[in-house]
This record gives sequence, C-alpha cells and structure tokens, in this order.
Amino acid sequence: MPISLQSHAFAGNPLKSKTPKPTHPLSPALALETLKTQLVDNSHQSSSLNFKVLPFRKGRPLASSTSTDADLGPKWHLGWISLADCTGLFSASGVEFTGDSLLYLGSSSEQDVDVVCFIELRTLMVATDWADEQAMVDLAVAGHAKALLEWHNISRFCGYCGEKTVPTESGRRKQCSNELCRRKVYPRVDPVVIMLVVDRENDRALLGRQSRFVPRMWSCLAGFIEPGESLEEAVRRETWEETAIEVGEVMYHSSQPWPVGPSSMPCQLMVGFFAFAKSLEIKVDKAELEDAQWHSREDVRKALMFAEYEKAQRTAAAKVDQMCKGQSSSSDFNVESGELAPMFFPGPFAIAHRLITSWTTLRPVKVCQPLTDLSNAGLKGQIPNEISKLEVFLTAEGEKRAASFKINLFLVTIDDLLKRNRILKEVVVCGILCGPGKAEGYKDSCNFQLDEFRDL
Repeated sequence: MPISLQSHAFAGNPLKSKTPKPTHPLSPALALETLKTQLVDNSHQSSSLNFKVLPFRKGRPLASSTSTDADLGPKWHLGWISLADCTGLFSASGVEFTGDSLLYLGSSSEQDVDVVCFIELRTLMVATDWADEQAMVDLAVAGHAKALLEWHNISRFCGYCGEKTVPTESGRRKQCSNELCRRKVYPRVDPVVIMLVVDRENDRALLGRQSRFVPRMWSCLAGFIEPGESLEEAVRRETWEETAIEVGEVMYHSSQPWPVGPSSMPCQLMVGFFAFAKSLEIKVDKAELEDAQWHSREDVRKALMFAEYEKAQRTAAAKVDQMCKGQSSSSDFNVESGELAPMFFPGPFAIAHRLITSWTTLRPVKVCQPLTDLSNAGLKGQIPNEISKLEVFLTAEGEKRAASFKINLFLVTIDDLLKRNRILKEVVVCGILCGPGKAEGYKDSCNFQLDEFRDL
C-alpha cells in the first residue's frame, strides 16, 4: 500500500533550529568547550550541563530497541549515552577519545538507554515507523550527524595547500592549520535532481531501472547537477542523456537530504521535480540505465497496492531489535505481497516514492461549462475538495497565446477566485493537495482549456 509521510525522511531535524545566542551556555562554542573540559579533567559532573553523546562507528550510529505492543512491533531509538559511558566505550575499543572526536549537535532532553548496538543508518531508515514522530526526529538527527562526520573524514587536508585541517565552530566548519593559508572549509552538499517524467497526452510516467536494482524495481530518473547549470536545465539534460526524451515544462515538487549515499558524498540533496515530455520515443543509454519504459497511471497504482511497505518496516524493526539483543537476523526486507507484482518502487523513505504516489493520487475532473467568466462559472462545486488553494496564471481574452502565463500571478482561495470578474481565454492552475486535516504540500500543474479542468 502507498504510504503518506508528513515530511521527508532525514528532514525536520529540530536541533538545527534551536541554536542559542553565542553567550548562552548551550551555544555550540561554549557547550563544546565545557564538554572538552570535562573530558580532559575526567570530571563529568563538574557542570550543570548534562551532556549526552551519540557515538558512531564506521558511519553507524549507536541505537537501541524497545519492545512495544505486539501489533506495533519493536521500535528503535538513538543510543544517547553519558560522557563517562562514551569514554568507557572508546577505551574498551582501543580508540583514543579526544575533544576533536566530538561534534556539537544541539540541546535536547534525551533518556538513557540500556541495550545498544551500532546499526547501519540505511537499516534504521527502513525500520522507522513513519507514524512515530520521535522516530522521524531521531532519523533526521542521525542523518545530520552522519553527514557531518563523513564530511570530516574526507576533508582532513586543505585542498589549496595540502596541510591538515582542524575543526572550528563546534565541528560545523574546518580550517586549514597553515598560518599562511587559513582557508575555511564548509560542509559538502551534493545536489541531485530527481524527476518523474510525465506523458500528459497518454497519462503515463517514465520510470527507469539501474543494473544495481533488485529485480522488478523501478524508480524515477535522477542525476547530479553540473557546474553552471540550473536545476531545470539539469532535469532536461539528464532526461535526454539517459532516455533521449525531450522535456519541456519542469515543475518543482520538494527536496530531501540523503545522507545514506556513498561515503565520498556525505550528504546528497535530492531536489524533486515533475517534468513534462515533449517527445515520447525512448532510446536508453545503457551506460546510464539498464532499461526505461512508459507506465500507465493504472499500472503504477496497482504496483503501489501490491507493495507491503509496512511489512518491510516491521521486518527491519525486528532485525534491529534482534541485533541489539545480540541475536542473528535475516537481511531480507521484503516489500511485496504473496502475489508478485510486475514492478515495485522505492519505499516511503525515498523522495521517488513521494513523486510517484503524488502523481497517481491526482485525477481528472470535468467542468460542465466554458470558463468564459469565472464569477458565473459555478466552479465552487466542481473543483475537488482536496484542492484548497489555486495558484493561477491569467491570460486576458485577446492576448496572443505566446504571451500566455505571463500576465498575472497570485495565490488565492477558491472563494477569492470566484469573486473576481475576469474574462479569461486560458488559465493554468497549480493546486495544493491536502490530506486528512493537514496540507501535504503536493504541487502539480494542470490546465483550464475553456471547457475542461484536468489535473495531473
């Protein structure tokens, strides 16, 4: 079944939004200095600040698991431990624990944990209960920490003079140690465009397969942004290079930090788009993709219905629980039901899933009369209740078609739109789709062609 998340996995880290003023004891600089002092003096209780540490080993955060109701299954939590326990953990592993090993993330209240082990972040991602707000927060915190730690590992030397770099600003920056250089180094973010290419005329979406994918898995096209290139240009270029499909309109959807890529890229930023095809003949570049095909909306919906993402989440959560208890476990995260579907897609933790599901949930809606005058068109009962606001480009009657979408741009409610008395030739609408009780933020383009309303 398709899953709806309130926010993207790895987004929404609350610690990053709580940075106090520089003079506050919990500001990054002062808090880290206090922590280093306690570490050097071995006086872990010499301050009123109660520090908790989240250790990582080879990119894997310390995690714990607690058993809950049998129907819900176990839930994982980050393994925050005291400074004394962290010192003992490093000592037992034969690793020197120094102040330079620490990054300050922020202030929060965390509980002590009992049974812990180091777990791959990708495993925790799959094991996260998407309805559990605290689990989503933990995932975002762990993703931010891993991205910074991996960046520290690949930026140990200055790219200008070759001298060693040292952490500054509580580990959020680095600086060259060479007094003649002293260049600052900032955390690396690798932007990636990911797009669902749509064939409007035939109501289809273009999906691709990479050779590393498991059998029957399909996903959106994606690629890195080149220097001197806009996001929209990257969408068009990558689509053309991989499939020879020419793209016209490009529409932004949402973005997602992705700290579970290769270690050489500590944190990719996935920038999601809908892209609308101007050509339909596919010519796959085998160096980029194994295959690419057009899939109808109905086939994509059926594939989403077959995939049991909640089952995969619970399987992964059980694996984490077993690992924390020192038991062996299977690494298989099955997302399919007993009846195999011809295809399935990345899970709800990936932006590709959000792009695909948001396209499948929208539907055509007819308006029963021409839109010659919005004040008398009777649209209030015709537009779906899920669309609460409309972003409208207006072209007044008599304007040339080439000038379309350039006249007026405003964001209005449906009631406001109905109050306006304008004679229109064409209207292009961007609707904001709302879920139960809360706007999800899905944005999609659609056309008013005088006598028809059709969304994606």
